[in-house]
Amino acid sequence: MSLLSRLQRHINSRTPRITAGSCHVSSGSGLHKQCQAASAVCSRNVSSNSSPPKGPDTSLFVPVSLKTDSAADGSVGAELTQPLDKNELLKILNRFYKRKEMQRLAADNGLDARLFHQAFISFRKHVLEVSSLPADLHIILNDICCGAGHIDDIYPYFMRHAKQIFPMLDCMDDLRKISDLRFPPNWYPEARAIQRKVIFHAGPTNSGKTYHAIQRYLAAKSGVYCGPLKLLAHEIFEKSNNAGVPCDLVTGEERTFVDLDGRAADHVACTIEMCSVNTPYEVAVIDEIQMIRDPSRGWAWTRALLGLCAEEIHVCGESAAIDFIRELMYTTGEEVEVHTYQRLTPISVLDQAVESLDNLRPGDCIVCFSKNDIYSISRQIEARGLECAVIYGSLPPGTKLSQAKKFNDPDDPCKILVATDAIGMGLNLSIKRIIFNSLVKPNVNEKGEKQMETISTSQALQIAGRAGRFSSKFKEGEVTTMHRDDLPVLKEILSHLVDPIEIAGLHPTAEQIEMFAYHLPDATLSNLIDIFVSLSQVDGLYFVCNIDDFKFLADMIQHIPLNLRSRYVFCTAPINKKQPFVCTSFLKFARQFSRDEPLTFDWVCRHISWPVAQPKNIKDLVHLEAVHDVLDLYLWLSYRFMDMFPDTALIREIQRELDNIIQQGVQNITRLIRATDPTITNTLQTQGSRQGQTSGNSRAGDSSYLTGSRGQRGQMMDSSLASRLVRDGLLTPDLLWQLQREWTKDQKQDDPNQHALDTEHHNNDNKGKRKKRKK
Repeated sequence: MSLLSRLQRHINSRTPRITAGSCHVSSGSGLHKQCQAASAVCSRNVSSNSSPPKGPDTSLFVPVSLKTDSAADGSVGAELTQPLDKNELLKILNRFYKRKEMQRLAADNGLDARLFHQAFISFRKHVLEVSSLPADLHIILNDICCGAGHIDDIYPYFMRHAKQIFPMLDCMDDLRKISDLRFPPNWYPEARAIQRKVIFHAGPTNSGKTYHAIQRYLAAKSGVYCGPLKLLAHEIFEKSNNAGVPCDLVTGEERTFVDLDGRAADHVACTIEMCSVNTPYEVAVIDEIQMIRDPSRGWAWTRALLGLCAEEIHVCGESAAIDFIRELMYTTGEEVEVHTYQRLTPISVLDQAVESLDNLRPGDCIVCFSKNDIYSISRQIEARGLECAVIYGSLPPGTKLSQAKKFNDPDDPCKILVATDAIGMGLNLSIKRIIFNSLVKPNVNEKGEKQMETISTSQALQIAGRAGRFSSKFKEGEVTTMHRDDLPVLKEILSHLVDPIEIAGLHPTAEQIEMFAYHLPDATLSNLIDIFVSLSQVDGLYFVCNIDDFKFLADMIQHIPLNLRSRYVFCTAPINKKQPFVCTSFLKFARQFSRDEPLTFDWVCRHISWPVAQPKNIKDLVHLEAVHDVLDLYLWLSYRFMDMFPDTALIREIQRELDNIIQQGVQNITRLIRATDPTITNTLQTQGSRQGQTSGNSRAGDSSYLTGSRGQRGQMMDSSLASRLVRDGLLTPDLLWQLQREWTKDQKQDDPNQHALDTEHHNNDNKGKRKKRKK
């Protein structure tokens, strides 16, 4: 009987599950999908296992330098024969290189054309430059010179040299076995030793899916919550302890034990990278399961889903992941029970764009995809006499919570929020209307390349879903755009189904890299990672996550003497490589660590120039955010090298002080922008007032030209200054002034009459006209 027949027979013998509560639970009739999953897995595995191992990317093979010392047996070869003529040797070696038979034979032994050429150059240099060759090679070359040997006799000695400079050729089979990633479930024997029950809570944002999973978590004797953000882990940590269920908190930078003696509680809330796959639990909750396909962090969800030792695994996320999770769990022999939920409050897409900041209402949230737009828009809102809260990704968690509290407080005059897509997860916000300032955001593709892309349906739904949340004072949500041209595009995006999840991320472990290093002791860590990925084999369910950030850090500290395990740990540190100060600090931390000198509180204070002053402009604020990231890096490393980063409590104390300073800076962000350059920011204010008087077609004073996402002006800016602003994440007076000049010049070239039209529509002051003409 075939595998599918046995599975179908087993399925038909089971009783259907019962629908309960406010959600729909899949019944036995839905198990036909498990048959489809089984068939898909079988077909993927057959195609994966039957395909031959892929050839390595030999461009990653870096030749090892060999010493050019004399042979151990001295000049025995010359004594037995005669000294070799270098000119004759050069001719013989070049003839050997040109022989097609030798090239084919070398290719059969792993030397492709590129490696063959590199190996020959090295071999020729070695033969011609060394003072005395090994006796056997000297005799063979002498015989060929005298016509007593064949040129092909050089081949064994050439291959011996090639394997010395390319040691991976001798251990390719071992390297392929180490980098074989086709069976990830087998990496977690403890999880495979128990029969786990997997419950999928599927639904859109604000549907109560996570709430139901957390209720089961709180009722269990022991449990672990795994979330994508520190804010979410903190929320569950507080909710659990407030409900009388002792719960610890574990993030990359923090360990908080509710027991005063430091004994671990039965419940723990953690960021997903920090979950333990060795500790047994009754219930585990994995939040935002759709992130299993994230190009950079997807491996953490794969590890948690396959490796957690829990009797019940509750996964929460989009319905687009249901079929894939079923398929993945079929490889572990575990069934998936699906609970589906509907949104608790209605949400609608409006038929009109906002078009002007004058049309803002209490409860509005303007979503931008760059800090530059946040600075510009918050300044223009302030110019209208309104207060706004600001939230973006690089702000410390405490500052984000402070701004969210300010916006949510009904007694606070702040009724407008300007934010990036950082609001999509981890913050409870009382939003009535989501306004997309742009539908284009910078993104990193699977190759690690940065590009501007229209947001996906999944991203749009995640952000739009923040409007009208069940727990807020607004019982209905609304979504629209700032600009008229974007509204039909948004409707088109939201009308599509979310792309189904089809693959899960993987990442090489420290143990796998250590085994690689055993075979390739002279390779750099970055080179080891490259070769690993090049040789790795994955089946159709998985992909290897992007490792560019890892390699960036590995290359940065390659010259610093560290053992491989410590080097690997340093390179997994979550730092923002866009911040020069953070990168410099990372380098200094590694150098101090390599000297076996503890990084004390006083040392850190000298490095960051503590105490710091209140920010006077945007540049100061950005620097303080970088300092906060450096303190985060210290705390992250302190939990991995406790003896070398000993002053955790003191660092955490000044980090809290710094968080308060940054909070004050963000609360006064419009003053900081104004202080950056009053003349230029006053220009922004004038442009903002024009926006309220013009239609969506002119947008002369709109901040949208900063995004490079609309029309000819947007294309021009994306290729010049705007791309630099997006890449650097920093607004300076010089850049803004240059941006204004470029945009004005382009506008005049496109339409010589535009200036006159703007003057007629927006300014009837004759004196003002004369001044402009003089300029």
